[in-house]
Amino acid sequence: MNMMEIIRARRSVRTFDGQPLSEEELSDLLNFADTHYNPYGIPITWKILNAREHKLSSPVISGTDTWIAGKMKKIPGAEEAFGFAFEKVVLYAQMKGIGTTWIAGTMDRPAFEKAMALGQDEVMPCVSPLGFPAKKMSLRETMMRKGIKADSRLPFEKLFFNGSFDHPMSQGGAGSLADPLEMVRLAPSAVNKQPWRVIKSSDSIHFYEKQSKGYVGADGWDLQKIDIGIAMCHFAIGAEEKGYDLDFYTADPQIAHPADTFYVGSFKLS
Repeated sequence: MNMMEIIRARRSVRTFDGQPLSEEELSDLLNFADTHYNPYGIPITWKILNAREHKLSSPVISGTDTWIAGKMKKIPGAEEAFGFAFEKVVLYAQMKGIGTTWIAGTMDRPAFEKAMALGQDEVMPCVSPLGFPAKKMSLRETMMRKGIKADSRLPFEKLFFNGSFDHPMSQGGAGSLADPLEMVRLAPSAVNKQPWRVIKSSDSIHFYEKQSKGYVGADGWDLQKIDIGIAMCHFAIGAEEKGYDLDFYTADPQIAHPADTFYVGSFKLS
């Protein structure tokens, strides 16, 4: 199974079967997290946490006491870097049959931050439970998925553009980039907002954030940039599986864009 098939197969899991992961499985997952990069080169410290030991809780999770979390310096690019790196971990877990879900708010955040020994200049953007999916979702999980329309995505033409925002790109017109861009379209995001917008320009793919109100904190921390990092991760996986070499950069291409849409980063294709 290639990674694009993993992306297509994965869903968020909030109801687990109660079977604990083995020490070998946890060590393997943590080793993967520790040895994989993000395009910003920002170090991330990963930990496996036990809910009973650290008194951790989330009202939307049942059937597991095991969590993974990461912390990093709160510097420019941290949101995107974390989104990229954590999604790599999530997809690796999926490949191993381990269920996960991104959680940023529905948890006892002070308890998690204490368990991570968070420093004043550090941030713990998100966490995920780890475990084996239950055979049947709980009613609460089913209703949550229905409420955010978790299985729906915006049309291709609403997300991807050729040269400028005035020229929507069809999936049929995307050529060899159709599959990598479809991986972006399938990416998870907070409340399924799908804030990424992507422009193909000559030999590069440019990522933009269509910003929604309420996701940027007073300190400038932008939760939706984590979603952009996830989308970048999906694109990189798809493009590399299609044989492209990628170079990441953050030089704004100065393409005209809507007032609520902002440049984030680019991949040069070769």
